[in-house]
Amino acid sequence: MTLLTLAAAQSVSIAGDLPTNLAGHQRLMRLAAQQGVQLLVFPELSLTGYEPQLAAELALAPDSPVLQPLRDLARELQMTTVVGLPIRLVDDGPVLIGALVLGGDGSLAVYSKQHLHPGEERAFAAGSGGAPLAFAEHQVALAVCADFSHASHVQAAAHAGADVYAAGVLISEGGYAVDGTLLQGYAREHGLLVLMANHGGPSGGWTCAGRSAAWGPQGELLAAVDGVGEALLLVRGGAGQWQAQVLPVAR
Repeated sequence: MTLLTLAAAQSVSIAGDLPTNLAGHQRLMRLAAQQGVQLLVFPELSLTGYEPQLAAELALAPDSPVLQPLRDLARELQMTTVVGLPIRLVDDGPVLIGALVLGGDGSLAVYSKQHLHPGEERAFAAGSGGAPLAFAEHQVALAVCADFSHASHVQAAAHAGADVYAAGVLISEGGYAVDGTLLQGYAREHGLLVLMANHGGPSGGWTCAGRSAAWGPQGELLAAVDGVGEALLLVRGGAGQWQAQVLPVAR
């Protein structure tokens, strides 16, 4: 089986500051590419921060020119990158919690969060998910935060042939123990590599836990970031054999 190198980008978002967050994403993308990463996954709403009250104002079309520098960089680095932001698929359409897939080949795909957290319906509409990502023999299913709280979501991914489940999330200190146990259980139950990219700093009034993590197909913790702050969690392997390491990032 072809080996795959993927990473969770534990980023720190500045509320509503798209230019600053774009620059931060580009910096982490370049660092990840230096490590040979083929797929880089950012947290939920990473480009804007988790700011539901600002979502309507900040929402962009997936092909917005504002995002072109990220798309160009992903193509230059030949590294598929998944970034989070509020999106509208049509000009007057509802705001969705989007995870844009910026292909290393220049392509663009959209994943939209299917299962909203209670209260999110005041700012967002439920999305329709998205297609898995193919890397040679590997199939990577995406999730955004509360998606993984529904067992049917990961079950559908596994039944469709995914061997990797990659979630961009916002998990608070108070929710980390429960959510981490849930993700670990999915890895073990379905024989998946589970990758979780969490915010490395506060967002939307939440004290985010950081501690982005990866679990192997037996449910073993491969590695986790030690707390908050920016970091890259790198995972390499295939055929059920994975190794992980944490790369701290100096701001």
